[in-house]
This record gives sequence, C-alpha cells and structure tokens, in this order.
Amino acid sequence: RVRAVCGAPPPAACAEGVGGAPAEGADAAPPLVPAAHEGPLPLSFAQQRLWFVEQLAPGTPTYNVPAMVRLGGSLDVEALRRALEEVVRRHEGIRTRFALVDGEPVQLVAPAEALALAVEEVAGEDEARRVFAEEARRPFDLAGGALFRVRLLRVSPEEHALLLVVHHVVADGWSMGILFRELAALYGAFAEGRPSPLPEPALQYADFALWQREWMRGETLDRQLAYWRERLKDAPPVLDLPTDFPRPADKSFRGDVHRFVLPAELAERLHVLARREGATPFMALLAAFQALLARYARQDEVVVGSPIAGRTRVEVEGTVGNFVNALPLRADLSDDPSFRALLARVREATLGAYQHQDVPLERVVEELRIARDLSRNPLFQAVFVLQNAPMERADLPGATLRLELGDTGTAKFDLTLTLEETDDGMRGRLEYATDLFSRETALRFAGHYGVLLDAIAGDPDAPVSALP
Repeated sequence: RVRAVCGAPPPAACAEGVGGAPAEGADAAPPLVPAAHEGPLPLSFAQQRLWFVEQLAPGTPTYNVPAMVRLGGSLDVEALRRALEEVVRRHEGIRTRFALVDGEPVQLVAPAEALALAVEEVAGEDEARRVFAEEARRPFDLAGGALFRVRLLRVSPEEHALLLVVHHVVADGWSMGILFRELAALYGAFAEGRPSPLPEPALQYADFALWQREWMRGETLDRQLAYWRERLKDAPPVLDLPTDFPRPADKSFRGDVHRFVLPAELAERLHVLARREGATPFMALLAAFQALLARYARQDEVVVGSPIAGRTRVEVEGTVGNFVNALPLRADLSDDPSFRALLARVREATLGAYQHQDVPLERVVEELRIARDLSRNPLFQAVFVLQNAPMERADLPGATLRLELGDTGTAKFDLTLTLEETDDGMRGRLEYATDLFSRETALRFAGHYGVLLDAIAGDPDAPVSALP
C-alpha cells in the first residue's frame, strides 16, 4: 500500500511500482529498537533544521500544522476529552519542548497531564472558520510550553469542530493522520464505555532521533553526501523567476493560497502517459512543473524541492514525530528535449534521490558550501508535492469524524505547488509568497500549468519549448 502523506511515495514502494529496486551497496541501517532516554535528548536532523529556522525567524506560524476535526451527530464531550488525553499520553513527541544545554539544542519530554476541554459556542460556520484561521496563525514558543493545543467549538447542536494545532518540529502530515485515527478509535470506545482498543506504541520519536544520530555518520554519511555532491555539481544557485514586487532583503514568510482543479479526464491521460513510460504520476507532474518554471525563469536547468515522508522503516509507521526530509530534484532542459525525454531524466533523478534520501537537507547545503541569503531558501525556492492519501474520515455509532487541514497565511518558499488526487480529478493548491507575487499572477500560473499538462498529454514527443 502506497501512502504519501507529505510528498512523493515512499521510495521502496515507488521503485517497485516502476520496476526499480534498491541500489546495490545501499547502506544497511542498524535495528531500530526502543532505547533508554531520560533527561535531555539530541534532536533529530529534521528537528534541528526547524529549530534553526525558528532562531532566524522566531514567533511566526510558518511551521504550524493546523487541522480541524469535524464531529457530526451527538457529541460525548467527556469521551472526547478522555480520548485526547490518552492520545497525548501515548505519544511523547507531542509532549516535547526544546532547550539549550551547554549551547546545544536538546529535546525534553514533559510528563503526561490531565487535559481540560471546554466547549466554546460560535455563531455558525463563518465564525468557526474565523476562529480556526486565528488559531492556526497563533505562534508557538519552542522552549516555553506545549507544542500541541486544542479547542472545541460548537457550531450547532449536531455539529462541532475540534481544532488541533501542532508545531511541525514535533509532528508532520503523516502524524496528523495517526492522531486522527487514534482519536476516532479511542472516542468510539470511550463513548461506549469500553477501554482503549489500541496497543501501546512500539517506539517513541526520541528512539528514532537517537537511532538516526548513531547511523547517519562516518562512512554512511560520506557515501550519501558523495551522491549529492555529484548530482548537484554546478547546479543553478537560484531560480530566477520574474516577480511582481522587488525581493525584500529578508523573507517575511507572508503568503497566500490559490486553489484550483484539474479535470479527471486530464488526470487519467497523464496517468496513462506515466505508466507507458515506466514512471509514476508524481514524476510526470513534477517534470511539467519543472518545465513551466524553466520557461518562466528562462533557465536551462532548475532545481525543485520535494518533501518525502522519510518513513522508510516499518517500525515508525505509527510514530508521531517529524520524519520529513526535502529532496532537491534537478532537471536539465538544455538541449530542448521532448517531454518524453524529459520525463525519463526526471524518473532517473527521482529514483536516485529516493535511494539517497536519508542525509538531511541541511547537511547537503553545508556540504555544497552554499552562501546564506536571508532573502531566499538555499538550494531551491520552489517546491512540488503530490498527495495521494485519501481525506481522513471515520463513521462511528451516532457520530461522523472528518479531518480537514488548514492554512497559516504564510509561505515557506517562493512557490509551493501541491496536487491531491481525488475521484473527481486533481485538486491543486498553489502557496505563494505575497512579498513577490500578486494573486493575479498565482491565478495565471495555475492556468498555464493546466494548459501545459493538456498539451503534454496530447503530444509528449513535441519539444518542451514548443508546448503551449
């Protein structure tokens, strides 16, 4: 089963799906088992990256992960409170805060405590959305308090909204799915007077952080870095997109989102093309995105980032924490290839990146000696994401639970294009930096992408430069 909750499919599943196999000589990791972890603990590489970002721009909601659980039907508030309390007890990751010890950041796990849950009356759906947006944009203090908070809104007698906001340093998109499924299972059991049906978690996030630090070093780290040194040698340092406004000296992270839909018929044609070329839909959609960016920037090469779930080991599938890494995916259009030829190059680059995904992005940036520029993200300024996980929903006796993700009014990169596969086509979400682009430009970009995809599906052998 392939689930991609924060980027491209897990590498093993993707390689299997296109006839690939793990690379020979791939680094064998030691067993991942529970470890003793009392007192201060080291940060994982993903945590260290986000902790560093927070020091550069403290007190912003850029890395908040907001979600709303819609609760339809008759609500047992006490059962819901107990379910939330049990979820927090089960997962040390969301009880973690961060401190400096001898000049180094460490994670500290707080003890589980009783949880209070008051019901707040709101005047209908619009008011609930306003409160959700307000809560999503309220920042966290990584050192001073809990990095997970909840609010319960009563929209009507038969409709409630549970607001969940967590900082990305302790949870990722996959984690939100874990929390939702456990919350639904526990609420259903407690509402019926039954005990928890869930086994205790096999691992906590700190187990993974300790294991990762032990494994990703020495020769293992050197081999992975060698791949990225070669792959990114002489890569263009920036994606020089034309902007509506002058680029500020410092990123403000202010952003907005434009949503659009690609027709189901077009999505199916692209799936057929990808299968025929031994590729995945992710690769085809990414190649089109890279071609569009290259046209805008008038560059022969572009580097696009793509987050990957980072859960390559079955032991951590049920662990709440931040496992995400970002892969820099380089595309070469210098000889004006056909789209079919470009797709073959993107396929090769993507599979190679999957095989070397364990080295943290920050370490790659250091290895390449990329100069820091506070106005741009290093290595890539545009990101592509394909979500092929279905919207979470749970139907319980007397109640229905449905998960919705929210927006924070920020943009981590110049542009982030997210596509989600649905039965009715592909839903698109273009997040853009409002310091650089107007809303009209975002609308045009989405329109151009749709026109380009339609032309690709119709004539993949045409030179990329000739596609409208």
